Amino acid sequence: MLNKIYSSPAEAVADIFDGATILISGFGEAGSPIELIHALIDHGAKNLTIVSNNTGSGHVGLAALIENKQVKKVICSFPKTANSVVFPELYKKGEIELELVPQGTLAERIRCGGAGIPAFYTPTAVGTVLEEGKEKRIFNGKEYLLEHAIKGDFALVKCLKADRYGNLVYNKTARNFGPIMCMAAKTTIVQAKQVVQLGEIDPEIVVTPGIFVQRVVEVPNPMEESILVAENRRYPWN
Repeated sequence: MLNKIYSSPAEAVADIFDGATILISGFGEAGSPIELIHALIDHGAKNLTIVSNNTGSGHVGLAALIENKQVKKVICSFPKTANSVVFPELYKKGEIELELVPQGTLAERIRCGGAGIPAFYTPTAVGTVLEEGKEKRIFNGKEYLLEHAIKGDFALVKCLKADRYGNLVYNKTARNFGPIMCMAAKTTIVQAKQVVQLGEIDPEIVVTPGIFVQRVVEVPNPMEESILVAENRRYPWN
């Protein structure tokens, strides 16, 4: 009987290997899988390439993974946000790499990774420093840049509800990059606030079908990043 439920975040991330490319959902705090990220910190995999919208806040979640020196490169759109203190300092010191990607381009690169499309042309970033080293073509008199798809070895995603088949629904803005990241990863690991019985999720509202999900772990009381940052918490816990 098909069952993708794992007993804990630690068990779900146990085989993430050194040098892996990991897609991590989240738009700021919304949709950030903090428990899975903390389990990855405990696991200790290093030299990771992280694909995410931003670089985390404070000293928890993604920021803590970076601060623990487990990340060699970040591919993101917003490396410095209001509470981003870890990544900017490491980047200034030359201790971490950055590939800056416009947000819409980042989303489309990930979507193409999941759809089997190797590359696409976009006018975004033409005439900026981000066009350096990229193929440029003209279509209908307008310049476009060639952007390559992004795929991940793993995806860490947060959702609202899941069943044991891995069918997912999300909570409003927390949906953000989750669906396309599930499609673009070889192994998708999801933390769900609630795991429900088969049939309890109306098929008409399923956002991510279970075919794109390999592992689900229930986290009924997920941490709130903004509260942890306001309390100046650090992971591993101080």
